[in-house]
Amino acid sequence: MSTLLWKPSEERIRKSNMYAFMNIINKRTNKNFKDYDALYRWSIDNIPDFWAAMWDYAQIRFSQPYSQVVDDPLKMPGAKWFSGSRLNFAENLLRYRDDHVALIFKSEGQPVRKLTYQDLFDQVACVAKTLRKEGVTKGDRVVGFMPNMPETIIAMLAATSIGAVWSSCSPDFGIKGVLDRFGQIKPRIIFTADGYFFKGKAFDSLTPMADIVKQLPSLEKVVVVPYTQKTPDISILPHAILFDDFKAKEPGLDIEFEQLPFDHPLYIMYSSGTTGVPKCMVQSAGGILVHHLKELLLHTDLKRDDRIFYFTTCGWMMWNWLTSSLGAGATIVLFDGNPFHPQPDALWQLAQDEKITVFGTSAGYIAALMNFGVKPGKEYDLSSLRTLLSTGSPLSKEGFEFIYEHIKEDLQLSSISGGSDLNGCFALGNPMGAVYSGELQCRGLAMKVEAFDLEGKSLVNEQGELVCTRAFPSMPIYFWDDPDNKKYHSAYFDVYKNVWRHGDFIEINNRGGVVIYGRSDATLNPGGVRIGTAEIYRQVETLNEIEDSLVIGQDWKNDVRVILFIKLAPGIDMNDALLGKIRMTIRNNTSPRHVPAKIIAVPDIPYTLNMKKVELAVKKAIQGKDITNKDALRNPESLDFFQNIRELKED
Repeated sequence: MSTLLWKPSEERIRKSNMYAFMNIINKRTNKNFKDYDALYRWSIDNIPDFWAAMWDYAQIRFSQPYSQVVDDPLKMPGAKWFSGSRLNFAENLLRYRDDHVALIFKSEGQPVRKLTYQDLFDQVACVAKTLRKEGVTKGDRVVGFMPNMPETIIAMLAATSIGAVWSSCSPDFGIKGVLDRFGQIKPRIIFTADGYFFKGKAFDSLTPMADIVKQLPSLEKVVVVPYTQKTPDISILPHAILFDDFKAKEPGLDIEFEQLPFDHPLYIMYSSGTTGVPKCMVQSAGGILVHHLKELLLHTDLKRDDRIFYFTTCGWMMWNWLTSSLGAGATIVLFDGNPFHPQPDALWQLAQDEKITVFGTSAGYIAALMNFGVKPGKEYDLSSLRTLLSTGSPLSKEGFEFIYEHIKEDLQLSSISGGSDLNGCFALGNPMGAVYSGELQCRGLAMKVEAFDLEGKSLVNEQGELVCTRAFPSMPIYFWDDPDNKKYHSAYFDVYKNVWRHGDFIEINNRGGVVIYGRSDATLNPGGVRIGTAEIYRQVETLNEIEDSLVIGQDWKNDVRVILFIKLAPGIDMNDALLGKIRMTIRNNTSPRHVPAKIIAVPDIPYTLNMKKVELAVKKAIQGKDITNKDALRNPESLDFFQNIRELKED
């Protein structure tokens, strides 16, 4: 049973962008919608009208108007959006040229750096001019192997102003992980920093970059941003030039924004790559623009005077999502480093000092705060903070309650869920709605999200597959090197015809709230009953003796048994009392079927580079199967432990 944790005041509702948008729809359609549910139902029943209204509300900049919003919202994949329109993504993010602060950058142990919107425009103009001089043109790939810093955003905007396609990896990716991604898309230009900071140490990026460059023959130029050193030695890199030497020197340059079709490619995003070479998902400039602005302006209630932060790297879609906040004219706060250095509450110091209004992070970070005993609301002035966003994995009910008890009482907590595939969300926040523990507030406007059973029947108040039964603008336009669309089709459309199956296990309740139970391909099936892994994680996270956990289903004697792996907190030993406590906690708060058949202590839990638990890789490991792409993992050595566990061969 979910607990009501927060309701927005009537004043807050009436000041929200969502409320203003609802009233615009009321005037356009002669309706009298009074709440989100009514607006949502209208949006999924009138998809072309919704997106036309969103285009106007977001004040999309274009040189040529559209002739049709969408040809067929039932066509998946392949629906054509905003046919005839011509626009430029970077132009829409650089619509402001004033002294309002655009970017605030905080790095471990470094002074804060700020750029105004005018500064940002000028820097982009200088880099864009040189990219054109280098012969970069629309459709060329420009990539970043970069920390989350201003120069990464500058390079992306410069590239996309020309119509080049941007893709990025963070510098903690291994060499093979980078080559598995960039090697497929053959970039012409790469931007890199000389290194990055983590836990008080500077790490070198130039040595791995030298190996990467050797194996990327398409590269014509390596642009190096000095970061950990003032004057790094770049002689080991062929075709290398320092960032300041690369960009044009003339002051007051303008930008020639290439005017392109709505479905011109903008970003290449990647699947996790834990089951093979990552799939390269190509997303359109117009689709990402209008979808991001819907989520930021309406669901996040982002305004010009907001300061929005997300703890992310450039290898995660949340970086792309965060960057689109420039389209709202807000201030983006960037952070590079370890969020727990030099102390576990480091990011809350940043929130106080920079008066962050929208704070984004992961469920794993919230769980870690709970384990560390950090209570930010007591230690810091968070009076500016009004919204907290959480994603990456399901946030437990205890995580919800911790936020309201120990961060801030009057706060909209938006647990959001989607994926790199759509570079956005299926379910997220509603500034006009209440927050209930363990629930995402709503499904996104114009996203006809349902929970399907195996036969394709829509479920309410029951667990099922997350599907979207109508097309949406930010769907990938294609996968790279997939001329017959086989990879694309098999990724989402092989189970239900003309319906996007995302691979999450969810429940939608009567009030429209959504609970995520984990990946459906990792769903447990003991005795034929489907159990989401998040149901078990939620219970284990309440125990101070456990630092982390991972659960899988092991095929056993014509059935499936639940196996729970736990990483013990420092100073804790496994014993019968702890085993009993774990089993009792799970049994009392879920059901006897959720209780693991085996509970095994492990030295570490494997994660992807985007900090998601790799349940499927562990399942493969205990089955004795090869793990084909360990470079997609942040800590690949952790998998070694799982390959020969004697206890898993016993009853």
